[in-house]
Amino acid sequence: MKKVLLFAAFAAFAMTNVNAQDDSSGFAKSDIFMTGTVGFNSASAGDVDTSSFDFSPSVGYMMTDNLAIGASLSFGSMDDGSDVDMSSTGFGVGVTYFMAPTSKFSMNVGAGLNYRTDSVGDLDVNTFSFAISPGFNYWIADSWGLVANVAALSYSSSEADVEGAEAVTGFGLNVDLSDINFGMVYKF
Repeated sequence: MKKVLLFAAFAAFAMTNVNAQDDSSGFAKSDIFMTGTVGFNSASAGDVDTSSFDFSPSVGYMMTDNLAIGASLSFGSMDDGSDVDMSSTGFGVGVTYFMAPTSKFSMNVGAGLNYRTDSVGDLDVNTFSFAISPGFNYWIADSWGLVANVAALSYSSSEADVEGAEAVTGFGLNVDLSDINFGMVYKF
């Protein structure tokens, strides 16, 4: 419910300013921008305390007024109190098309390829994924903007790094409000 209310507030705020034009807002050819995510989670169940940390920086470059390319890294770790180390590393590349890049409010569609390795002790699981996701940008200052991705069409294939392991594939179409991701972008 909290995501629904946050999305509704974001959409209402963005729509009230959708016609406001500012020459310094939005993206233009040759702009470089940075975005990413940072996350920390902690949970307790009985005597077991679990915590996890994720960090995923990304950088993008506007090839044209409407088209950006980007690259990302991802790092993660999890501690459940056991002696088994759990970590994740990955990288990705992608492209995003912006409908009205120079407006304060802009819709976009992005597509990306990602590769990630999840390690649990001596076992590695390698995952290749592809996703297409629509989103929105709203510029709150000359160089700072809010971003939201609202759905995803995705495919993934995971395989453990052991002899004889079979790949596990998945396909998903998430268009419900539980798959909204909010973030910020900084334009140099």
